Amino acid sequence: MPKSSEHNLRSAILASKKSFYFTAFVSLFINMLMLVSPLYMLQIYDRVVASRSEETLLMLTLIVVVLFIVMGVLEFIRSRILIRVANSVDARLSDRIFTTMFTLANRFPSRATSQPLNDLGQIRQFLAGTPLFAFFDAPWIPIYIAILFLFHPWFGIFGIFAVIIVATLTIVNEKRTKDRIDSSNKMFQSSQNFITSSLRNSEVIEAMGMHEQIHYKWKDRYLTFLHDQSYASDEAGVWSNLSKLSRILMQSLILGLGGYLTITSQVTPGMMIAGSIILGRALAPLDLMTATWKQFTSARLSYARLQKLLEDFPVLDPPTPLPDPKGQITLENLTIVPPEGKLPSLNNLSLFIGAGETVGVIGPSAAGKSSFARAILGIWKPVSGTVRIDGAQINHYDRSFLGKHIGYLPQDIELFEGTVSENIARYAAPDPQKVIEAAMLCGVHDMILRLPQGYDTPIGIGGASLSGGQRQRIALARAVYDYPRIIVLDEPNSNLDDVGERALVNAIVELKKRSITVVLITHRPAILGITDKILLLREGILQLYGKKDEVLAALTQKNISPSESNPS
Repeated sequence: MPKSSEHNLRSAILASKKSFYFTAFVSLFINMLMLVSPLYMLQIYDRVVASRSEETLLMLTLIVVVLFIVMGVLEFIRSRILIRVANSVDARLSDRIFTTMFTLANRFPSRATSQPLNDLGQIRQFLAGTPLFAFFDAPWIPIYIAILFLFHPWFGIFGIFAVIIVATLTIVNEKRTKDRIDSSNKMFQSSQNFITSSLRNSEVIEAMGMHEQIHYKWKDRYLTFLHDQSYASDEAGVWSNLSKLSRILMQSLILGLGGYLTITSQVTPGMMIAGSIILGRALAPLDLMTATWKQFTSARLSYARLQKLLEDFPVLDPPTPLPDPKGQITLENLTIVPPEGKLPSLNNLSLFIGAGETVGVIGPSAAGKSSFARAILGIWKPVSGTVRIDGAQINHYDRSFLGKHIGYLPQDIELFEGTVSENIARYAAPDPQKVIEAAMLCGVHDMILRLPQGYDTPIGIGGASLSGGQRQRIALARAVYDYPRIIVLDEPNSNLDDVGERALVNAIVELKKRSITVVLITHRPAILGITDKILLLREGILQLYGKKDEVLAALTQKNISPSESNPS
């Protein structure tokens, strides 16, 4: 499938370029109106004071009031435009980033994080905030300096000197704080990821008294983040204050220069006051840049991270729609290396599973059984070889379309925050009849009815309020919901008692009657009786594959126990 250039970060921002142009147009009038105050002062000192005309003062004041109201309205419009631009960028990218986060988590589990959404929020805040105003106002600096030259050449020269000083402070601030801000952001992300993963293992930490060790590991990273952030903030504060002081000092010094030029009759008193105000306006964008440089740097880092993420996982053009799968699975010379692994967990595996067949997968620990499940589901991408569903490569199916025809029960069961009914229906709008049918098929209907609110019982994040067996049986009902054509069950009876295992067997028997393809990974030999074929894996290599009776006979002949598929 070809890659699409749509929905990357740069194009999402450039899609609002008309709004940026309009913002620049509005900024043109805002900066023109910024001259109202110095020109008002100029007229007051040079015309009103000299003429002592109250009518002139009144008219000038009324004009100034109206112009300031107009400027306030334009400032409000500019702010509203940028807020909508920020929301527009968020709307264009949030869905894409959400999907990409899960793709990243599947391919590189150790890098799974919600940071991309935080990065998008950082960019949105920058686009909607006051720091961006400095970039729209900065182009007016030469114009303000030119006006100072019109007053007197020494005013213009002094203005250039002042701009160089404040700009230098801005550049120094960037150089001095960039690395520290980058380091603090990385350490904060690392500490957040560590505490999130630790919370998922809170029971182990509580049972084994590991609080101090976990706290020490987290605190080491967190304190490093605080140190770097504090250092960067202190450094930025120094240069920000220097920039502010420099601006105030320059405005005061130009008054002194104006005083000298006034007493030597080279400028008027009004020009002296107006020159100070105009210089302050010329320096304001640079001062704002220095004061908000930390926000700019954080937004830039967020932009770089998001841009790389979206480039690494580009949008793929939707594949040609394929017919509903019947359940036929073909593996052709398949080799799988786990995400971030180096050695293959499946090596050159080729086999065929007919539609409607039930295949038992056995083998010792680390034989590649779970890798086999993830491979045929398309979760892990092969380094070589192909997985085909009904003859079509699995990556040629639209994932959302194919997912409706697949049921999956992993070893590590995760239920989602929501009701029992929502979990069984896979968060789609629950069809009560299908939900109950799936629950009854898995023998979990009566158990659900005993819950406080039955099928409408909230189960909390991860289903923490349920026992391991209850979670496994509800997850099994989710896997068989609406009778998908392919169902993969990875150790589905690991947490089940005898009643639960009988319900599991009955469910698989019913699935066989409906010609649904079932891949059953198990260590328990008793359940192999309902399979049509058995696959024996060892160290990622196919050892035996064929009809159930033939494989069991071969295992008996070799004195191998099906329970662990090791020599007994």
